[in-house]
Amino acid sequence: MKILPDSRGYFNEFGGKYVPETLMFALDELIEIYNKLKHDREFKKELYYYLKQYAGRPTPLYFARELTKKLGGARIYLKREDLCHTGAHKINNAIGQALLAKKLKKGRIIAETGAGQHGVAAATAAALFGMKCEVYMGREDMKRQALNVYRMKLLGASVIPVDSGTRTLKDAINETIRDWVANVKTTHYLLGSCVGPHPYPSIVRDFQSVIGREAREQVLKAEGRLPDYLLACVGGGSNAIGLFHPFYKDKVKFIGVEAAGRGLKTGMHSAPLNIGSVGILHGTRSYLMQDSNGQVRETHSVSAGLDYPGVGPEHSYYKNTGRAEYVTATDREALAAFHTLSETEGIIPALEPAHALAYLNTLAKKTGKNKIIIVCLSGRGDKDLDIVRKKK
Repeated sequence: MKILPDSRGYFNEFGGKYVPETLMFALDELIEIYNKLKHDREFKKELYYYLKQYAGRPTPLYFARELTKKLGGARIYLKREDLCHTGAHKINNAIGQALLAKKLKKGRIIAETGAGQHGVAAATAAALFGMKCEVYMGREDMKRQALNVYRMKLLGASVIPVDSGTRTLKDAINETIRDWVANVKTTHYLLGSCVGPHPYPSIVRDFQSVIGREAREQVLKAEGRLPDYLLACVGGGSNAIGLFHPFYKDKVKFIGVEAAGRGLKTGMHSAPLNIGSVGILHGTRSYLMQDSNGQVRETHSVSAGLDYPGVGPEHSYYKNTGRAEYVTATDREALAAFHTLSETEGIIPALEPAHALAYLNTLAKKTGKNKIIIVCLSGRGDKDLDIVRKKK
């Protein structure tokens, strides 16, 4: 079975390139260089060098013994992306795309960020390779993630506040695309998740698939077999698709956890795969939160990284084909899981993967002790401590 997308960037009905004509050349250029380099031995050698020597890969697959005992069910493993340089999985894609930008001879990088982790990763990669970096960030997210704003500035990046709309991730992406339209010849848009126009969903997925490839090898070594479940949070969905994709053809169940915010019935959530409908957002056709007139709805999540009204087209394809199941966790459930992991394993998670950990409480108990679950711990919780402290 061929794994999509097709040559036009579609995962069946999802994906594509819905962008201004100004950007078509840049996207076609990116497709051409990426299709060439992803099979190039020297490029892969350089990429793997930086992932290992700079980003700290491979990350451990940690058997959470105490959490397994506490939940009283399946054997739980944590894929420790929180131990990557910069504190999250975002660095995998940032290094890869920065190397692509070098090959395209573009010395300026722009990026969007919500929780700030992608902004930090983009700023880090830009500093590493001697590039100028500007990061767009919603004013609301800048307040929630002040520490990451400071980190980006320390790394030499300019952080540009966005005051339009809800002043969160959606609006930051809008402004980044406007910048790219105006500066497309000199600038590479280092998109941080598996969203956006083709080829970005495929590029981000491929750079993040190192998560699943490592996890596959590690679990086979530890348990002698593949896991029964893979569990990850889903906003745009890059950490989840990075974990899921290498297991696509295996009999392993995929579960993605969206942010239910204050509850699905309140409308204050970020769960397009559960509550949304199909439409076009940020250059791609996918599930999103929109009203009957096609206007994008406001979102809410205690986690800035999940506070987004859309999702990657490959996740929409997984939903429609039944390859993955998508569930939700509320703010309250995520905060409780945040404290549980901290107190049980001595690991403070980011609020994004805390949503996956929240559903783990249900999943582990109902699956039985002979089952294996791998959870993508996509980031560490330093950035969220002030939010959590204020919620107590």
